[in-house]
Amino acid sequence: MNSILEKIEKLTHNVAQINKELFNEYNVKRGLRNQDGSGVLVGLTNIGDVVGYERENEQIKPCHGQLFYRGVNVYDLARGFQSDNRHGFDETVYLLLSGQLPDKNELKEFEDYLTDLRDLPQYFTKNMILSLRGRDIMNMLARSVLVLYTLDEKAEDYSLHNLVDQSLNLIAKFPVVTAYAYYGYRHSFRRKSLIIRHPEPGLSTAENFLYMLKGEKYTKLEADLLDLSLVIHAEHGGGNNSSFTTRVVSSSMTDTYSAISAALGSLKGRLHGGANLKVIEMMADIKSNVKNWKDKSEISEYLLKILRGKAHDGSGKIYGIGHAIYTLSDPRAVLLKEKARELAEEKGKMDEFLLYENIEALTPEVFAKYKGGTTKIISPNVDFYSGFVYNCLNIPVEIFTPIFAIARIAGWCAHRLEEVTFPSRRIIRPAYKNVYGRIDYKPLNER
Repeated sequence: MNSILEKIEKLTHNVAQINKELFNEYNVKRGLRNQDGSGVLVGLTNIGDVVGYERENEQIKPCHGQLFYRGVNVYDLARGFQSDNRHGFDETVYLLLSGQLPDKNELKEFEDYLTDLRDLPQYFTKNMILSLRGRDIMNMLARSVLVLYTLDEKAEDYSLHNLVDQSLNLIAKFPVVTAYAYYGYRHSFRRKSLIIRHPEPGLSTAENFLYMLKGEKYTKLEADLLDLSLVIHAEHGGGNNSSFTTRVVSSSMTDTYSAISAALGSLKGRLHGGANLKVIEMMADIKSNVKNWKDKSEISEYLLKILRGKAHDGSGKIYGIGHAIYTLSDPRAVLLKEKARELAEEKGKMDEFLLYENIEALTPEVFAKYKGGTTKIISPNVDFYSGFVYNCLNIPVEIFTPIFAIARIAGWCAHRLEEVTFPSRRIIRPAYKNVYGRIDYKPLNER
């Protein structure tokens, strides 16, 4: 049996190879990317806008990154709720779904509505999460979403009222499913105590998640950092892989649960939602091999070894640095770094934070030395500091990517609602050029 498997494996590898020159010949946009690395324009949206370049005198020039939710600059959004000394994720969800910022009464009504949706049915928690434990929390989330389909008597009702109701129900329940799935995993595979804490009314989404994970052993700054992380991860335009997946699947007019579970499968990928884990692994390697974290020359030499593929995982990548769209800066990284410094001071981890800062500052010079050219600006992306923040919060690595999902489901739902309610919608169907050629069929006894 193994021999046939190995034979098919070898044949599959061979038949999957395509001459790279054909991509240029047919002008194929690999990865839906143009030659300059920018994304191929495939749709229009009213939701998120990611800005990394500006047009000046008919020329495109790099600029400091900006991120807009329904036209509102995320900087302004964050500064607004931070200056009010409150959390902003629920307000962000409201903005992304409705296109408007709520007033005080609307926000309170919306927060209360989400609170009422958070708790899971007891039999669901016992049978679907705690009894059927899994090793990957993202897959547990996806499975739970599909099970929630079976509990929804209106699962196939495509009225806008019902689609919004389903969206809010999933947004409210994601943090609870994640916390319970993690403790089920922890109990089953780590032999740790099984702890189930029910969500508490009156707590924000971030506070509730920390409470379900850690009880009351969290500080205000910790909750503020997690809330900010949820806000800046909530949406990133329709072209990111998981949001595009949501739109592709939704364009077929399938149900909400199928579309969101598909998005979870996309986000689970290590080239998308798992990127901050790569940063954490790289930083652990650097911390082990760089003796003096304050010695910039020693840090630079080790970064050069990483680029040459002679250190860490041999990939030649410095994870967390650079972005496909942002050039001079990633606004999410800027916002997160500000609060990360405060958290590092609170947790006594300033030495580690300063190591991150040194790597951020030194990487452009190291790239220039490696490439043999002039130094160009390469800025950290949001993944560079998010893993550090989660470590400071004592959040287990198993739920780094699920936290991303807790935030991004707001954007997914907004994109799904836009996709299925636009009156002239069409199923998304790009073309693939077949370059395999033609082969004559041979009867079985002649092969």
